[in-house]
Amino acid sequence: MEIIRTIAELKAKLDTARSKGSIGLVPTMGALHAGHASLIERARRENDTVVVSVFVNPTQFNNPTDLATYPRTEEADAALLEKFGADYAFMPSVEEVYPEPDTRVFDLGPVAEVMEGAMRPGHFNGVAQIVSKLFDFTRPTRAYFGEKDFQQIAVIRRMVELEGFDLEIVDCPIKREEDGLAMSSRNVRLTPEQRAIAPAIHRTLASSLDWAEGHSVEETKRYVVDEINSFPHMNVEYYEIVDALTMQPIKDWADTESAVGCVTVFCGDVRLIDNIKYPKRK
Repeated sequence: MEIIRTIAELKAKLDTARSKGSIGLVPTMGALHAGHASLIERARRENDTVVVSVFVNPTQFNNPTDLATYPRTEEADAALLEKFGADYAFMPSVEEVYPEPDTRVFDLGPVAEVMEGAMRPGHFNGVAQIVSKLFDFTRPTRAYFGEKDFQQIAVIRRMVELEGFDLEIVDCPIKREEDGLAMSSRNVRLTPEQRAIAPAIHRTLASSLDWAEGHSVEETKRYVVDEINSFPHMNVEYYEIVDALTMQPIKDWADTESAVGCVTVFCGDVRLIDNIKYPKRK
């Protein structure tokens, strides 16, 4: 595996690789774990060349503290990338990616206006800025994203449509710890006590599948929020049940062919996200 620091070198390497077959891109912000490894393994199975970007993108953080505390583990990341079969690790500096401020504003529409879009103003525009840059640098055949960031995938699909990129967006299942907690680079910031409590997020979402059978959308939302908030250290920022394509909240189970429950929870001061898919009502 080669570590690449500059855009010029990346483009040169991938121009050569592209002539030999498909390119799979896995965009990451580093602090890699088994969830990222599963994306890399899938990219490896489906492409001739695999490139993984490791870049903590400042434009998608609306909270300076979150940016400052985001874990950075470059040496460990490089070892994981080599182990799981990446050909290239793109690890640029902020100055390399943003030689001047990126002032682009994307018309991302309704998918970016709810949930994370409402809670983190400017976040999805920053995501669109960096992902569009990475797509331009790498011109991949396929790009791989984890479903933990369910809304983000919808936003990226919208950005691809706007910018006319010719590639396939591949969404991959959430990878979980043995106790059900969704794998996240932020989990390392949990105290031992918080880490022991955090799996209640997924347990509650899973139990809500049965609860929803006999209850309305609004009752199911209240159940999830009240249950998670009953645990110490836990505070639900939002829980929305939305249409899987439009990301718009639903009021009745019959409003959609595919409902997804998306939750954000503060466990102490660590912001965790998760989601679950509800079966279609017959």
